[in-house]
Amino acid sequence: MAEPGTETPPTESFAALLDESLSEVDRLEGTVLKGIIIAIEGDSALIDVGLKSEGRVALKEFNEGGQPAELKVGDEVEVYLDRMENKNGEAVLSREKARREEAWTQLEKSFNDSGRVTGVIFGRVKGGFTVDLSGAVAFLPGSQVDIRPVRDVSPLMGTPQPFQILKMDRSRGNIVVSRRAVLEETRAEQRAELIAGLKEGQVLEGVVKNITDYGAFVDLGGVDGLLHVTDISWKRVNHPTDALSIGQQVNVQVIRFNPETQRISLGMKQLEADPWEGVAAKYPIAARFTGRVTNITDYGAFVELEAGVEGLVHVSEMSWTKKNVHPGKIVSTSQEVEVMVLDVDEQKRRISLGLKQCGSNPWDGFVESHAAGSVLEGEIKNITEFGLFVGLPGDIDGMVHFSDLDWQLPGEEAVKKHAKGDTVTVKVLDVDVNKERISLGIKQLSEDPFANAIKGIKKGTVVTGTVSQVVNAGIEVKLAGDAVGFIRKSDLSRERSEQRPDRFAVGEKVDAKITAIDAKTRKITLSIKQREAEEEKKAMADYGSTESGASLGDILGAAISKAAQVKEGTETETETETETEPETETETESGSEPAPEVTAEVAAEVAAKAKPKAKATKKKAAKPEPEDQSATAEDDGAAEASEAEKPDAEEAKAAKKKAPKKKAAKAAKDDAKAESEAKPEAEAEGGSEEKGGGDS
Repeated sequence: MAEPGTETPPTESFAALLDESLSEVDRLEGTVLKGIIIAIEGDSALIDVGLKSEGRVALKEFNEGGQPAELKVGDEVEVYLDRMENKNGEAVLSREKARREEAWTQLEKSFNDSGRVTGVIFGRVKGGFTVDLSGAVAFLPGSQVDIRPVRDVSPLMGTPQPFQILKMDRSRGNIVVSRRAVLEETRAEQRAELIAGLKEGQVLEGVVKNITDYGAFVDLGGVDGLLHVTDISWKRVNHPTDALSIGQQVNVQVIRFNPETQRISLGMKQLEADPWEGVAAKYPIAARFTGRVTNITDYGAFVELEAGVEGLVHVSEMSWTKKNVHPGKIVSTSQEVEVMVLDVDEQKRRISLGLKQCGSNPWDGFVESHAAGSVLEGEIKNITEFGLFVGLPGDIDGMVHFSDLDWQLPGEEAVKKHAKGDTVTVKVLDVDVNKERISLGIKQLSEDPFANAIKGIKKGTVVTGTVSQVVNAGIEVKLAGDAVGFIRKSDLSRERSEQRPDRFAVGEKVDAKITAIDAKTRKITLSIKQREAEEEKKAMADYGSTESGASLGDILGAAISKAAQVKEGTETETETETETEPETETETESGSEPAPEVTAEVAAEVAAKAKPKAKATKKKAAKPEPEDQSATAEDDGAAEASEAEKPDAEEAKAAKKKAPKKKAAKAAKDDAKAESEAKPEAEAEGGSEEKGGGDS
């Protein structure tokens, strides 16, 4: 028993102590504890964190930025308690997790305050990159790396960069950061400050930020400007990478600045002297210089005369003889060539050069040795749709046009006689040195058969030919000397009903008048219609005159009568001459010439034309006439014609005197049309009138 007056210490329950110990373990696990390094053994450090057992941490977990940490016994460090003990009875500690926890705490604070954090891009993953934020690993999307798309992020990896936390979830360990947001914010501040004092012509220092095919973007300190490839240097720059590289420090001049769009155009060559100043005096026209071929295009080659000064040799100025050839087959890049200055435009910064002018012109040499009219041989180089190209001395070509191949055949048929590679004999027709053209001819080697054929004929003469072809438009007639003429359908006859080509047959001979001779088109135009009109006019002039009042019927009667008298004999001839004396006197008094003697053939031909007119005139003369006119007509008819033709002559003369002279020809033409219908009736009337005349 306890003595009176002494206190008994309270008895603690073992179960309570165990529960308290276990709850403390649960509370400490997953937290960051401070410990002291009590020993360094091999590649690990033994750390006492105040628990019943120590823990070990690998030394590499203490490394920072890839550099090993300098640790010694007694240093105080923060570690993460992962488990109270492992199978060896040691506490499981981690310096890396402790650092991550510290970082998360700082990151949460920065995220809540919308502050920036510093990290290092150290890896690439699908859709972006991984960033180390002082132990915490964050994700950087590819679209958030820069303001503009970046093809190569190698220069950004491994260097500390400012980032903005966009999203954060500690329970899942997920952090999303953005570098673009930081750049835009910084850029906006710098842009406002820079643009406020920016002006054209200002010289600034910048860093090449990005390079494209058309130029380079230069960071001027918060704002980017475009340095176009043409403004990098006065000399030709094929690609910006030939003169610039990313990260290069450059001095540029502000060429243009648009305050509205805030676009800045920069230039480097403007800081250097312009080599085009006074270029016209340096390179006078017609002077020769040696240059280097810097670029070859489809239309020519550029030749550098000096640094920054280039001229163009157009493809047409490269060779006298090589046409339609790519410039690359004549010159090559970096080749030294001699050129002649053809033109200088200092304002447009253009110099036209010539390569062929430095050599002899083969066209001048050809003119000296082969004047127009010379005959030479050459090989057919090409056949086109308009002629033949023939190779000539001096490596030049001449052209034989289709129209100069053959005198007779069309060009399309004549060209079939020739083939590429054939050797032909040609005649030089013309040489144009300025246009570099030589006209040749093959048909000119022989005489023109058409010219020989038309030597004996001329326009207005009547010729005899043979029908060689009958077509709808007319007939083709072959004349003497192999000349060919054509008679149009409307020129086949004076009568419309007879203007039919089918009236003629191949081989039939025709007489026609030449109306036109076209030596250029080699065509002869003929007309039967004009020949008939001319013959009728001649008959009127030879056998009578409309001024004397005689009609074509009167002339016909006289011609037929004289032809009949020759055949009948002397007795009839004497009687006829006695009867025609009054008429001869009358015609002489009126001023008419006496009608010459006609043969039976001419009379028959005139009769064929005039008979319809005479018979049709009888109908018009049916009206009664005054006595003295009838008597005169009877006397004249007795003197001109036989007894059978006397009534016809009387009525024809009466009608002729009554009708106007200028309508006589038209009336005769209309009457001829009615001949076929009026012939039986006219003959019957002629018989009755003859009897009536005898009675009187």
